[in-house]
Amino acid sequence: MNQFKIGALVLAVTVTATGCADMSETQKGTAMGAGAGAVLGGLVGGIAGPGGAKRTAIGAGIGAAIGAVGGNIWSNRMEAQKKAMEQATQGTGVQVSQTADNRLKVNIPADTGFATGKADLNPTLRPVLDQLASSLAQNPAALVEVYGHTDNTGNDAINGPLSRQRAQNVSNYLSSRGVASNRITSDGLGSSQPLVANDTAANRAINRRAEIYVREQTPPQQAPQAAR
Repeated sequence: MNQFKIGALVLAVTVTATGCADMSETQKGTAMGAGAGAVLGGLVGGIAGPGGAKRTAIGAGIGAAIGAVGGNIWSNRMEAQKKAMEQATQGTGVQVSQTADNRLKVNIPADTGFATGKADLNPTLRPVLDQLASSLAQNPAALVEVYGHTDNTGNDAINGPLSRQRAQNVSNYLSSRGVASNRITSDGLGSSQPLVANDTAANRAINRRAEIYVREQTPPQQAPQAAR
């Protein structure tokens, strides 16, 4: 199988995977990065010298692994941020994790961070955001994304603005604590990305949330030259 066939196959699989309605934006981005990386790696491997088919397969695998992380790195600073946030969120219901594409994720249940149907920050959330702002001051290369989510109760005319306002209030608070506004983006996704089915009160509580992602990107690198 030549590199073009492998590239077409990987792209087809990627497009199919990223078309799944139940995938999050992070999962879609990771899958697309993996597919694009695999195609590029396969092409480079196929033209890099003799044994083209084998080189194509190896290149595709390496490219997929590189593409899947989307250019994000997990540095010592990111690990330090994760540990600091884990300590700051103990007993709050806020969850801290490292994503598959090397972002720090802070998941805030809406019932922890906001009053029902309101966008104002609960007092218990402020120390968590204070710690996040402090850790961001120690990592000036990091960028922040904030997303608000709701359950499917009500309609989009209510859920959309509410989720956007919650995300914006989190962003504004971080800015008020010294994080430059040009490092922060925010958006409200309403009920479009549930984590679980909205079929019970407990599940709807899981879907009502705000998510904060912190990412540190690798500097641009020059593409390696093909072997001669």
